[in-house]
Amino acid sequence: MERMGIEITHVGPEGARGTMPVEGNVQPYGILHGGANAVLAETLGSYAASVHAGANRASVGIELSCTHHRAAREGIVTGEARAIHLGRSLATYEIVIEDDQQRRLCTARLTCLLRERPPGA
Repeated sequence: MERMGIEITHVGPEGARGTMPVEGNVQPYGILHGGANAVLAETLGSYAASVHAGANRASVGIELSCTHHRAAREGIVTGEARAIHLGRSLATYEIVIEDDQQRRLCTARLTCLLRERPPGA
């Protein structure tokens, strides 16, 4: 998170919110790297799933899909994860990433497996 400049501003079982700078996270064409969108999306969804899972449980991402709608060249992007399904063994979130002008850059979906935390972890 530190390397990408991600800052988490809210986390709860129903979702999470955070920001990431475009600068330092661009591809050779000077636009926000799609992989950076994926990192932000998985970070937000995983944090929320961990809270939903509860103490002594862990969340592990098992599927991530991202659709990139438009490019960003500068500024800060904001991601918001919202729960789609909160079960005992799976949690699924839709994550929307927007630019400074609230234009949708990426829509992602993350599914996490919820399991018992291994002893000593």
